[in-house]
Amino acid sequence: MDTTPTTQNPKRNRLVIGAVTAVIAGALVAGAGYWWLDRDELSQASADDCRLAQRIITEAGRISTGPAPEAEAWWKKTGDERRAQMKDGYLGAKISQYEGWALATAQKSPEAPSAKDVKNLQEEARGHCSDSGVTLTMPPLGA
Repeated sequence: MDTTPTTQNPKRNRLVIGAVTAVIAGALVAGAGYWWLDRDELSQASADDCRLAQRIITEAGRISTGPAPEAEAWWKKTGDERRAQMKDGYLGAKISQYEGWALATAQKSPEAPSAKDVKNLQEEARGHCSDSGVTLTMPPLGA
């Protein structure tokens, strides 16, 4: 009877299979743990994105008190600029909301946000810039 190395030592084979299984299980557990910790974290925008966001916010504060036609032109131009330059889409969505609120405020729309709405949006947007060194400040609109 011809014996091959795999049939000569069944204990060794079980040990190797057990070790491979343990490594795979460990990798799966580590990956799941990383996913679990990272799943609720906000995206982190670059410093450039956060500086662009603050510039847009500052302009929005000024434009919200101006004439509606100027605010609408600014809203279109700024939206195009934000979409072309800002890489973090999650931060971009928050800034887009503020842009829309600035336009609504300039148009004297009943959909203009309250100071509390702006403060809540500011906190959400700040979370995306927490690692960038830029602190976003959103003043109440129309002030």
